[in-house]
Amino acid sequence: MRHLVLIVSLLILSACASPLPPRDSGMAWVELYTTASDLLMAEELDGKRLTDGRYFQVTPGAHELIARYRFEVQGGGSLMAEPVQRTCEVRVRYDDFAAGQRYLFEARELAMSAQAWLYDEQRNVLARAKVLRCGVF
Repeated sequence: MRHLVLIVSLLILSACASPLPPRDSGMAWVELYTTASDLLMAEELDGKRLTDGRYFQVTPGAHELIARYRFEVQGGGSLMAEPVQRTCEVRVRYDDFAAGQRYLFEARELAMSAQAWLYDEQRNVLARAKVLRCGVF
């Protein structure tokens, strides 16, 4: 059993260490960003599961992006309680992705929930994400 856990762990870590694919100039590139202690991973693009949750590469036009944001909160309502990992699914829709452009999808903790935005290269807010659900899942 230990060997199986070790093998699965190594496979997961190797996926995180693999290089990103080259940027396609005919597509828009969407990077994900959050603080180092949190985790933001791409889940779906236009209703289809993604194989690599570190980025989105999309065709020009309208798209719906869903990501999973995990962060730590103080548990139990007491300062002495153990921290709890909380996960929120966030969705952003944007109609004008442009080929060759870089975008940033950023998420932050907001009490027991999350907030997220889509930015262009000049850090202008293009869309605000909607929190679909949050919990300990």
